[in-house]
Amino acid sequence: MEEDPGEGWAPFLALSLAFWMALEKSILFVAMAGDTRAAAASQAKRLKNSKEETENQEENGHQDKKFKGCQEDVEDQNKKFPKRKIVLLMAYSGKGYHGMQRNVGSLQFKTIEDDLVSALVRSGCIPENHGEDMKKMSFQRCARTDKGVSAAGQIVSLKIWLIDNVLEKINNYLPAHIRILGLKRVTGGFSSKNKCDARTYFYMLPTFAFAHKDHGIQDETYQLSKETLEKVNKLLACYKGTHNFHNFTSQKAPKDPSAKRYIMEMYCEEPFVREGMEFAVIKVKGQSFMMHQIRKMIGLVIAVVKGYAPESIMERSWGEEKVDVPKAPGLGLVLEKVHFEKYNRRFGNDGLHEPLEWKEEEEKIAIFKEQHIYPTIINTEREEQSMMSWLSTLSIHDFSATSSGVQVDDRNSKSNSLEGSDDCGDDSD
Repeated sequence: MEEDPGEGWAPFLALSLAFWMALEKSILFVAMAGDTRAAAASQAKRLKNSKEETENQEENGHQDKKFKGCQEDVEDQNKKFPKRKIVLLMAYSGKGYHGMQRNVGSLQFKTIEDDLVSALVRSGCIPENHGEDMKKMSFQRCARTDKGVSAAGQIVSLKIWLIDNVLEKINNYLPAHIRILGLKRVTGGFSSKNKCDARTYFYMLPTFAFAHKDHGIQDETYQLSKETLEKVNKLLACYKGTHNFHNFTSQKAPKDPSAKRYIMEMYCEEPFVREGMEFAVIKVKGQSFMMHQIRKMIGLVIAVVKGYAPESIMERSWGEEKVDVPKAPGLGLVLEKVHFEKYNRRFGNDGLHEPLEWKEEEEKIAIFKEQHIYPTIINTEREEQSMMSWLSTLSIHDFSATSSGVQVDDRNSKSNSLEGSDDCGDDSD
């Protein structure tokens, strides 16, 4: 019988089949192992990312807590310093600020006090909660300056820790256009607002504001004549004494006793030239001023000098009749100095306290004016032409208007009541 040829290959085929089955299993195992390693690596990466994310969340979530912790450390360290009632002499350029007085909880209108309180907290002079509630540090400002109004001699009173190099540390956290120039100890019951006897402001304006509407140059080339300056000072002197200024503010009735204010002096100094434009400075000293009062006093004098209103309107404005009084721009108004004569007489030489006078700081005040206040007024006037624009509105005013016509102006003023006041705002203006 012949041998079947396939029988000789059977063992070989069986061995080959077993080899390929083993090889397939090995390949499958390697692939599964690779997938496992990839999955493990992916899982490890996810765990690492999750850990980093958690750490970042914890770090970010506790930044305020860490800062608060640092602040608490600073506060604990500074508690070894005495806490005293003091006054700070401030100078600032008001451009870009919505006045002096802080509105706690409101971020819409930035004020000078927002930056000041932040610097006091960050320098370690007051606890953080005192910055949130200013009554806790007995804070009081002498003048509640208006939107855009600057100051060369603002005074605030408050209680702080008298840390080492206190002025330097506060100024380190303030912008260059806000400076603390001096500090003095005062009595425990002192209030910069209530103890202030008088306030002196100056108003810097281009002299073309006094050019007559019918003749004279109405631009930057104008130069104030001696005769016009005399007329300006004659009108400004009319304000001296006690008058009823209800027409020079808003929301004051003619018979409201608080509308009567005492003006000690008001005059215009000799003109001077800055950067090719002639300017003059009007100074006014009074016990206190109402909202917009100074700007309206100046606005009415300009209207008379330019020929828009008769001189008789000055006398008429102090009567019970409503008079349409224009309000000059806020740009040139600066709080120059505050006065504490009565306090100085009583406590200035008691051996414990100094008189609230700042002769040693006069040079620093002058430098600040030259660097921050005068340039701001001059450059802003050139860029925005606020005085020129305002002068173009004088012809719209009806200086013989009835009371109903003036009420429109009062409502407009009321809409600006958030701006603060030209001075101390000792009323609820």
